[in-house]
Amino acid sequence: NTRAAGSGQDGSLSVDLACAATERSKKETVPLAGISEILHEAGLIESTIRTLIEKVKDSGHHMTGEEDLRKRLRESIEAVVKCSGPIRMKRNGTRIVALVGPTGVGKTTTIAKLAAHYTVGRKVKIALVTIDTFRVGAVEQLKTYSRIMGVPLEVASTPKELEKALAAHTDKDLILIDTVGRSPKDRETIESLRKMLDSSFSIETHLCVAATTRERELRGIVESFGTLPISRLLFTKLDESSSFGSIINLQLEKKLPLSYFTRGQRVPEDIEPASGKKVADLIFGED
Repeated sequence: NTRAAGSGQDGSLSVDLACAATERSKKETVPLAGISEILHEAGLIESTIRTLIEKVKDSGHHMTGEEDLRKRLRESIEAVVKCSGPIRMKRNGTRIVALVGPTGVGKTTTIAKLAAHYTVGRKVKIALVTIDTFRVGAVEQLKTYSRIMGVPLEVASTPKELEKALAAHTDKDLILIDTVGRSPKDRETIESLRKMLDSSFSIETHLCVAATTRERELRGIVESFGTLPISRLLFTKLDESSSFGSIINLQLEKKLPLSYFTRGQRVPEDIEPASGKKVADLIFGED
């Protein structure tokens, strides 16, 4: 009888523990479902959501509600998304940065924003170079910016001319190269751009893409421009987009760090270095 009674007590305890575990699971599942819906609406794909949630689970932190889970997911985004930070000047030598990408993403305006950012109130010596001699008004647009900022501008239409332009400004801290927009479907023109930038100088290449571009097209752009030595992703037109999940999806998939975000046309105000915190703000609508 004693053993029977003891078995009954053990059985009741097991049931109680199982019920308690189920209740905890329900409490955690409810906010998790709500947050997952938010992430889906922000444009995150399943694999990205799983990566973020697994990061939260691996932290070993017990969730106490939706706000707590949101906080942990923000931390997860900040930890997972890789950003390069702003352009770093060399201690001895010239940093050369080229912006490439499809037509209409705002490369020339972004060049102007970067140039103004490093010249206004700073002692960074800058030169501008454009190889965009095809688009009507492109050179004149950059000439206007260079005149306002008081920085030299070189125009190059061949690899030899580009080499000469870069060699002429080795006394500068930073050289920014503007390039002509290329269709990601036109592999021949992208190849010509690759040959143009195949310089004896080390060029850091940022691929500019618009946040308004559909994710499938973004992948195609990265793949097409992949023949170039792309080292950074730069997202433009954040002010024209309402969904930002593709930023995380693309970064995790392609392993290219994010360099800058731009919004609007103001020079130099509408540009900032990319950061995990900024991405989290965009995803949760707290920007």
